Amino acid sequence: MSTAAQPAPPTPLDPMPEDWQRALAIVAHPDDLEYGAAAAIAEWTDAGREVVYVLATRGEAGIDGLGPEECAKIREAEQRASAAVVGVRTVEFLDHRDGMIEEGLPLRRDLSAAIRRHRPEVVITINHHDDWFGVHWNTPDHRIVGRAVLDAVGDAANRWIFPELVTDHGLEPWKGVRWVAVAGSQYATHAVEVGPGVERAIASLSEHRAYIQGLGGEHQDAHAYAREFIGYSLKMGAERHQGRPAVTFQVYAT
Repeated sequence: MSTAAQPAPPTPLDPMPEDWQRALAIVAHPDDLEYGAAAAIAEWTDAGREVVYVLATRGEAGIDGLGPEECAKIREAEQRASAAVVGVRTVEFLDHRDGMIEEGLPLRRDLSAAIRRHRPEVVITINHHDDWFGVHWNTPDHRIVGRAVLDAVGDAANRWIFPELVTDHGLEPWKGVRWVAVAGSQYATHAVEVGPGVERAIASLSEHRAYIQGLGGEHQDAHAYAREFIGYSLKMGAERHQGRPAVTFQVYAT
């Protein structure tokens, strides 16, 4: 009989807090939220919670065969349709340049303004770490926007950071953000168990047909691609959530 030590089972994840009503999801591109987080968002909107999307870009550099202007129109339309599938009615675009988002004060100001405008209790973003699960290098846009989101929560609460948001735009500080939830992080701490939201998440990702087909190769059936990816993502969540399909988040208390 082998006496080799067996690997420890994954640490169980805590359930996401539920005592909130408004969330703001801030990401870099159309489709970022659909690669997993949308299943949780569908569950939340079904429960009567409000979720708003803010995207730093219109994804205009995302399809090799389309010029940026045409691509931006298509991807904006796909994102609005995708959001509607999971019960999100408000989608805003900040028009930073896809693939060339710059870290710095202008981005933090824009995100702080969005937080003050929508006054969420939960802010959602996606993986801001350098890589994806130690396997794939993360893109500059994801890293920069994700980190700026974490910074902007504090900026939005401080009257003396970007005071022009008050004087020029009437956006008073907002100190009501209680958590930032990062989807797709290898350092997940919490989980949202999903049921009916699964099929809506698949349908939501499927709305990004032009983008998925632009990936080339075998990715011509957007629905089949979405079902495979969402299924894999939720299976990974289930491994740390008592075997039940779940979306995982790394949650920061503010």
